[in-house]
Amino acid sequence: MQTQTRGYLDYSGRDDTLSGGVKLIPIETPKGTFRVWTKRIGNNPRQRLLLLHGGPGGTHEYFEAFDSFLPNAGVEYIYYDQLGSAYSDQPKDADLWELPRFVEELEQVRQALDLDRANFYLLGHSWGGILALEYALTYQQHLKGLIISNMMASCPAYNAYAHDVLMPAMDQAALAEVKRLEAAKDADNPRYMELLMPMHYEQHVLRMPADQWPDPVNRLLKHLNQTVYTLMQGPSELGLSGRLLEWDRTADLPKLAVPTLTIGATYDTMDPKHMEWMAGRVQHGRFLLCPRGSHLAMYDDQATYIEGLIGFIADVDAGRF
Repeated sequence: MQTQTRGYLDYSGRDDTLSGGVKLIPIETPKGTFRVWTKRIGNNPRQRLLLLHGGPGGTHEYFEAFDSFLPNAGVEYIYYDQLGSAYSDQPKDADLWELPRFVEELEQVRQALDLDRANFYLLGHSWGGILALEYALTYQQHLKGLIISNMMASCPAYNAYAHDVLMPAMDQAALAEVKRLEAAKDADNPRYMELLMPMHYEQHVLRMPADQWPDPVNRLLKHLNQTVYTLMQGPSELGLSGRLLEWDRTADLPKLAVPTLTIGATYDTMDPKHMEWMAGRVQHGRFLLCPRGSHLAMYDDQATYIEGLIGFIADVDAGRF
């Protein structure tokens, strides 16, 4: 069994159920047993929303945007840091960072939290959308509703959108310098982010000046597991080149019978037209466009995003979907 490595927060004692709704869940893997961090907010036996953060290697923290809205709507939601992410164990074995293993981790989390078809809503954002879709294609019998937020069903299609649509609209001299830094494997150079922040992040990730970004977003970036992120996403911020490079589930979308909401945004890194197309390919789909939003539309088009999310859950719960 591999030695466990705790995330940046430490917990004393052996009880996996802690105060404040926090539960540490043991996860069996081919490399041993580790623990992942979850926290429940609210109590609704019919509406329990599990949140899958982006990255890979991100954290739940940016979902704190929901704290001002979901409790008032009566929706129970559960923060969850995936294995390798900040509040959970962070083992070093690179063999753990494979999509099928993440799917089985999620299934173990579902069982530990007593989520089932009567109450289980799953929201995956960005990389979490890949994980949510992959999970649904394997275990949709356990789901009541599925939300795929700001993620396309094909990484090759995402790369094509970045190359054919986003990059041509950028400052070409700055883009060439970014590509030179990437080719030289010098993405840690401060110049890299100096270039990318105004031309990419403030345009397509979160549409507000970086010095005004909310604290939960800054904490996400601070706590990102760069090892996991680079291995699966790749070193470039303008597309995928890691283990997810060839991931494509477009042909399998018609297999999804669970009510599904796809969320896109006009200025996203992901093609909103593709996400609208996804909603038409599943058996029971709905598309939500955030016209003022980008990749973090739960912040820069918050009213549209939250209203659409709550409305979808309410409609599924009431049998109106």
